[in-house]
Amino acid sequence: MLDLSIGIVTYNNEDKILNVLGDLFTRLENLSFAVYVFDNNSQDRTVEVIKEQYPQVKLISNTVNAGFGHGHNCIINKVSSRYHLILNPDIRLKDKAIEILVNYLDEHSDVAMVTPRVMNPDGTEQYLPKLTPTFKYLLSGRLQKFSAGFADIRREYTMADLDSEDPIAIQFCTGCFMLCRTDILQKINGFDERFFMYMEDAELSQRVARHGKIIFYPAVAVVHEWERSSAKSLKYFLIHVQSMLKFLRLQSKENK
Repeated sequence: MLDLSIGIVTYNNEDKILNVLGDLFTRLENLSFAVYVFDNNSQDRTVEVIKEQYPQVKLISNTVNAGFGHGHNCIINKVSSRYHLILNPDIRLKDKAIEILVNYLDEHSDVAMVTPRVMNPDGTEQYLPKLTPTFKYLLSGRLQKFSAGFADIRREYTMADLDSEDPIAIQFCTGCFMLCRTDILQKINGFDERFFMYMEDAELSQRVARHGKIIFYPAVAVVHEWERSSAKSLKYFLIHVQSMLKFLRLQSKENK
């Protein structure tokens, strides 16, 4: 059994995919691993450049865009590993980040999933959600630029005032970098495919948390070349809103 499997779902990521693959194949010296890429019918040369430059990647090419969760589930169902890393194609790795996090899971059997600090390319931190999404928290993300009160709520949601390098338990693990025990992901059947994109990481986090702790490990960092599609595109904004409403409805049902 491999130490690590890595799943990346792509859609028109020709400009970024070679960077993250290069990082993986040069920085994972002490782990046995396999990299899987599921392509959601890219219209650029994503598939071609992977085949040309990284033939060792296990590439799955879909004929339609079936969404983020579906792509990752197709990978999760295939792998045989101790740990599985759900990774965005726009992540850049720093130093031995993955090996450090794998060692942490080795040493802490009560931890189901771990995620690092996520940085912007300019060196500032991306304060990503770490608490279970609620209507208040989701609204604050959209309105924080209009009011200091909403900005304060957003800081609470992302635990932005956390001033420690020590690992800490969180409720929400960002889908751009989720390192999880493979057996748990397979036991819970991966992502809920009712979410095409957005919020599927929050929903998955809730089910993973029933099997162990989710840990934020701030002493390790990766870089996320975040495009924030829903902030720039009406199409993706509407998908994001639909996913938010779907998640909140599921939350409401579970709390009854």
